[in-house]
Amino acid sequence: MEAKKELLGLQMEEMEELMQSLGEPSFRGRQVYKWIYQKGINSFYEMSDLPKHLRTKLDEHCVISMPRLLKQRVSHDGTRKYLLELKDKKRIESVIIPQSYEKEDKYTLCLSTQVGCPVGCAFCATGKSGFQRNLEAYEIVGQLLSSRRELSRKLRSNAESLITSVVYMGMGEPLLNYDATLKSIHILNEHRGINLGQRHITISTAGEVNGIKRLARENMQITLAVSLHAPNDVLRNKLVPLNRKYNLAVLMDAIEEYMSINNRRVTIEYVLLDQINNSEKEARELISLIKPLNCHVNLIPYNEVKGLPFKRPSRLSIQSFYRILLEAGMPVTLREERGKDIEAACGQLAARKEHKITSAGNSS
Repeated sequence: MEAKKELLGLQMEEMEELMQSLGEPSFRGRQVYKWIYQKGINSFYEMSDLPKHLRTKLDEHCVISMPRLLKQRVSHDGTRKYLLELKDKKRIESVIIPQSYEKEDKYTLCLSTQVGCPVGCAFCATGKSGFQRNLEAYEIVGQLLSSRRELSRKLRSNAESLITSVVYMGMGEPLLNYDATLKSIHILNEHRGINLGQRHITISTAGEVNGIKRLARENMQITLAVSLHAPNDVLRNKLVPLNRKYNLAVLMDAIEEYMSINNRRVTIEYVLLDQINNSEKEARELISLIKPLNCHVNLIPYNEVKGLPFKRPSRLSIQSFYRILLEAGMPVTLREERGKDIEAACGQLAARKEHKITSAGNSS
């Protein structure tokens, strides 16, 4: 039996070509495209402006495989973590983060690009869970559609206006799944569909230099964030194994090249680990390394992971590190913590097998 054609992940032109191959006019492709990406509909029988014969034909030959929501957890601060199941029963996690504490809020969605992660950063729950496979573009985009639909249902609000920014900071290394990541960005950005501006999209990388150099030449206005976590090679080799392939000198050259081509400031992410990388010595080294590039530094106090030996620094230590950078004239932000109580914060995503499956929409 011939496998059904996956429509999720198709761009507008691909959808038009598909309709023509089915003997339909190309404008039917534009209609289906809007049903999927603007309205988040994955049932052909709900596409009310399509003729009945076409809905039947599409149901016979095509499929729209949005990830299935197994469970959601809601933080006291409004952050929501979704456990999603893909067609092959693999599981990933996505996180929706309120942009403020206002009641009628806008949200940022944290997307996963891989099932697990091959980089294996020493302090990260995702790396600890191992790597299984890359996500397809449709599975990345599907996270937004499934999450947006569920959030709209819970909040009883207009789905299309809820999620206004996306960060590729979930499970996996986006630049090791380059083609699918880039295709998903183009789908998110398409003004006839989801219509998310490129300046509202951030890709976070652990330092995949080849990917950074490719991305520099894409002529896109997205934000690049680099997870540094250590200001010298000896320490970074221990914390971020990818550093053994691309050391700091190579990585800094790639960042400088990216900024010179795109004329956009890169964000440096730095997780503060108690008695590991948070002393005055590391702060001074970080200043020497980063200040010439004029990058923005985003300090992230560590979110502890069960089974890993790393600890969160004291508030005094965190503030001391922050002040050293600030007084040196560094553009620096201390990230506001969100979702720690539901293990939805930075470095805590793992889609563990012991998650109890509940019906979609149930919180715990």
